[in-house]
Amino acid sequence: MTQIATDSTVGVQSLGSISVESLKRVGPKVAERLARLGIQSVQDVLFHLPVRYQDRTRLISIADLRPGVEALIEGEILGAEIAMGRRRSLKVWLGDSVGSLVMLRFFHFSTQQAASLKTGARLRCYSEVRQGPTELEMIHPEYRLREGEDDPADARLTPIYPSTEGLQQAAWRGLTEQALALMAQLSPLELLPGETLAHLGLPSLAEALRYLHHPPLEASLEELLERRHPAFVRLAFEELVAHQVSLRRMRLTQRQIAAPLLAGDGRLRGRLRAGLPFALTAAQERVVGEIASDLMQPRPMQRLLQGDVGAGKTVVAALAALQALEAGFQVALMAPTELLSEQHLRSLDGWLQPLGVVPLWLAGRHKGRERSQRLEAIASGAARLVVGTHALFQDEVVFRDLGLVVVDEQHRFGVHQRMKLREKGERSGVAPHQLIMTATPIPRSLAMTFYADLDLSIIDTLPPGRTPITTVAVPDTRRDEVIERVMCACTQGRQAYWVCTLIEESEALECQAAEDTARQLTEGLPGLRVGLVHGRLKASERDAVMAQFATGALDLLVATTVIEVGVDVPNASLMIIENPERLGLAQLHQLRGRVGRGLIESHCLLLYHAPLSQIAHERLGILRSTTSGFEIAERDLAIRGAGEVLGTRQTGSIQFKIADPLRDQHLLTAAQHAADRILSVHPDVAEPLIARWLGAREGYGQV
Repeated sequence: MTQIATDSTVGVQSLGSISVESLKRVGPKVAERLARLGIQSVQDVLFHLPVRYQDRTRLISIADLRPGVEALIEGEILGAEIAMGRRRSLKVWLGDSVGSLVMLRFFHFSTQQAASLKTGARLRCYSEVRQGPTELEMIHPEYRLREGEDDPADARLTPIYPSTEGLQQAAWRGLTEQALALMAQLSPLELLPGETLAHLGLPSLAEALRYLHHPPLEASLEELLERRHPAFVRLAFEELVAHQVSLRRMRLTQRQIAAPLLAGDGRLRGRLRAGLPFALTAAQERVVGEIASDLMQPRPMQRLLQGDVGAGKTVVAALAALQALEAGFQVALMAPTELLSEQHLRSLDGWLQPLGVVPLWLAGRHKGRERSQRLEAIASGAARLVVGTHALFQDEVVFRDLGLVVVDEQHRFGVHQRMKLREKGERSGVAPHQLIMTATPIPRSLAMTFYADLDLSIIDTLPPGRTPITTVAVPDTRRDEVIERVMCACTQGRQAYWVCTLIEESEALECQAAEDTARQLTEGLPGLRVGLVHGRLKASERDAVMAQFATGALDLLVATTVIEVGVDVPNASLMIIENPERLGLAQLHQLRGRVGRGLIESHCLLLYHAPLSQIAHERLGILRSTTSGFEIAERDLAIRGAGEVLGTRQTGSIQFKIADPLRDQHLLTAAQHAADRILSVHPDVAEPLIARWLGAREGYGQV
């Protein structure tokens, strides 16, 4: 293996330790502006890459200019004036030898600048050409005065950097030139195995950085803009390796912790299986076996359970919980909302009460004496199975012998929250097992990138008896036809949902819209029994309405998105979603999954408001074309990006500077191998590699 340089193996100053303030023209104010972008060292300057490039290598004659094109031109100033119209501006007319003219317009200028742009001076400038009221214009072009004839055009593409207020592109190029000059004297630390780079055909770090800041004239603009050039790939690969090293190191740390052996005698699990009105699918049985094996190991299980809408994850979690209970340990199940935790409580209560297991519910609504009694039951061990929300990891919640933690809808929690709940069961070097569940399928590329510290189980088939759902997009101008469709379905003995959404981020307004809709539909559908649920109803009222709908006492349920998960009414065959363009694909898929839960042919109508944006049109098209949550997740990733799909735009969660899990998924396997190689052969490289790419952000992975 090629020697990998680190701060400890080379006794020299590194680029990461040289302050940006050591560069020329970087005083306190500029340093403060750079700090806004996370730039504090020379290495940070080098890793601040261009977002695009301009071709300033060819002079274009003024006569050949066309609107919408960026161009480098040269000419003589034929006149200049300060115009005092609606906005004060400096106008400069540039002409060439054949009489062609273009006007340069500056809205922000100094007295000195205006004085320098005098008639007769020669000017070279670059900008996008626009069609003005009477002539072609360039607004705020970059320019320089020609002082001699020997002034060739640039010999390479010009980088354009992401910036902040007070830092112009000329300043960025000046900083980068200085950083590159320092890099020529002090090479950046090479932290990746040389044979890995050679196998992938990737350049060294120094070569990649130099190329991206100084791309030659023959460079492919398309490859650079799409970040497919080997120089970009080289940096993206190192960033992926850094994340894999961080997650794998966390996994190794977790595996050094002991966990209780949850073998159990199978008695409770056998009774549950015997009482279920259905048999588990082959996929469920496989996953149950994987989890059961993990729970009998002396190290903490860290397993992510994925399954599409209606795949049957809850019963799998119930069997895991019973295994822990059989072994004499407590179980905690945490869900992101009170409604979802209540639904889990009802499901578990119905299955486990006959076995003598009574789940205890703990949520934010529990106050005073009632809360104290529940906390006491948890602390004493009297409460063996605890279901709740974020309230479970509050400081006053103490478990006596927590053996298993189940977290539902993991992507709605920060990683710190998941870890904090696990800490509830840590004592004397022993930690509980963890099962992480999600009904939002995660694309394989994201699971490999973001959950490398977890083992992965997938329930990839639906229980028998689930019928495909037909999805249709309908403009809200046809609302009357949709209402008639509801009447037709309900008079045939079926049930329907009508989901209201609003653009406003206000639960109060959304609930008001649902109330108005319920009133209108009650008037427009005489004879139908209409119910209403939303987030502001008391739990008892909401439960009563849901129970009526589940038993068939209601024909139509008007609701907000509170019914997104956990509602199971096999007789419901029609779902209406208003303003679907306001929701993400995953949420739409979850809502649609409330129907098609039996043998009845089911339909989902997306009642949209025209005109649709291009992205909204694409999203609804995807929903119409497939009912596979995994395919929807992949396509949602392509549209919205990893941060949006996973909900990781929260403090302390994984975010990438250069790599993109979708674009770069072909690198993931190699990145995993490289990370394993580093940790086993060169563990001293792990720290500087993580520091380079994650810095203080590695805290998301601490246990």
